Amino acid sequence: MGRTLVLEASPRGEESYSIRVANAFIHAYCKQHSDEEILRINLFEKELPTFDAAAAEGKVAILYGKEGSDRAKNRWHQIEDVIAEFKSADRYVLAVPMWNFSIPYVLKHYIDTVTQPTHTFVRNESGYEGLLHSRKALAVYASGGIYAEGHPMDFQKPYVRHFLRFVGITDITEIEVGPMMGPHEIREEAVQKSIQKAETLALGF
Repeated sequence: MGRTLVLEASPRGEESYSIRVANAFIHAYCKQHSDEEILRINLFEKELPTFDAAAAEGKVAILYGKEGSDRAKNRWHQIEDVIAEFKSADRYVLAVPMWNFSIPYVLKHYIDTVTQPTHTFVRNESGYEGLLHSRKALAVYASGGIYAEGHPMDFQKPYVRHFLRFVGITDITEIEVGPMMGPHEIREEAVQKSIQKAETLALGF
């Protein structure tokens, strides 16, 4: 039995285009893997630790082998709990809408929380090395328009890719849902095409 961690970065629930497609993928995947454990995290409901002065002190203590204060240790333990949950997964599904050409702030907060030295990456003589090997991810991106690869206004896909690769996840599959602006019929047609793609991808994920 494996574990799939689903990160929902939209507050719209079933009305979210990215979540609808991600859910279609999960449903199809579980048909093939009935014993899979699915852990869903709604990032708009999850209470993430504030990365404040205490958290920064705890991070510095790890980086330089220092003894942090009790307050720093307590805050760092909260961060480590989130990291442990993140690392417990074998597969990841990210439902990511585009907000202001990038990602929602709750996803950025989550990424800032789990991207920590000695936990998800290390720095050695050759540079940075991610530690989450042998894992795979599906990223579902929804956006109002269609942004070609390398488009100067698209900070959504490149950021998510870089994060995943930085922590060692290089087996990345992507689905783009769009355009999500315009008449309902056009939006729904785009969603249904993406759902069909998600269901097909689930067969070999």
